[in-house]
Amino acid sequence: MFRHQKELQFEVKVERPDAVLARQVQELLGGQFGEMSVMMQYLFQGFNCRGEEKYKDMLMDIGTEEIGHVEMLCNLISQLLDGVSPAEQIEAAKDPMTAAIMGGTNPQHLIVSGLGATPKDSNGVPWNSGYIAASGNLLADFRANLNAESQGRLQVARVYEMTTDEGVRSVFRNMIARDRYHQYQWMAAIAELEEKNGVAVPGSFPPEAEMDSQQHAYEFWDLSAGTQSSEGLWAQGSAPDGTGDFMYLKDPLPIGKKPNPNPPHFSTHNDINL
Repeated sequence: MFRHQKELQFEVKVERPDAVLARQVQELLGGQFGEMSVMMQYLFQGFNCRGEEKYKDMLMDIGTEEIGHVEMLCNLISQLLDGVSPAEQIEAAKDPMTAAIMGGTNPQHLIVSGLGATPKDSNGVPWNSGYIAASGNLLADFRANLNAESQGRLQVARVYEMTTDEGVRSVFRNMIARDRYHQYQWMAAIAELEEKNGVAVPGSFPPEAEMDSQQHAYEFWDLSAGTQSSEGLWAQGSAPDGTGDFMYLKDPLPIGKKPNPNPPHFSTHNDINL
């Protein structure tokens, strides 16, 4: 059960309208790594979670918080669009310099949403569920969550540098701080699961089950010009789980044979030379 509370998690109060910034904030709302994505990702991971109750509870806690972040950004976009009318924009656009600036506004804010936020990115591309990961494997999902929070915090920090509005920056600082905590949170959860199930996903398919292919789990194949990649920890030393040692392979040769597929049935009308 969800219950809406009218107060926002953090204060949202802009100093002045800014339609161009409103468009930029749309990326933080409905972009691939926006708040809608983490909201849906955490909630669906929580809805589908089976097993230890603490993981489900954590996912529902943070997923519900992200609903609040979506609401905050919708309020922020609305405030940035306050006082903007179609007639005023048309009149202002008669000035060449203003017209150039207004080219960065989002026309859908006027035409489609009536000066409100939309579930889309900064270019008007609709948010879609393909942005989220909810596999049922907690370690795999939590790693996806860490990536989502890393990318999300990066994008908020970039938009932060695009404005001097202290009210907007205050909202962003709160979001950046929460995203930092969420990264800590996923790191802690990942470390706990790695300690319990191993570092490779899925832990239920152990290295010994790979049988004759196990040696390839430790080989770094140099397949591009240069040998600088040999200097990384991924090409020397031991695997994180201690099951083997890495090996650097310079100019590796293919192990398989050249494929020789059978011609398709004539009824497919493929253009091939028989």
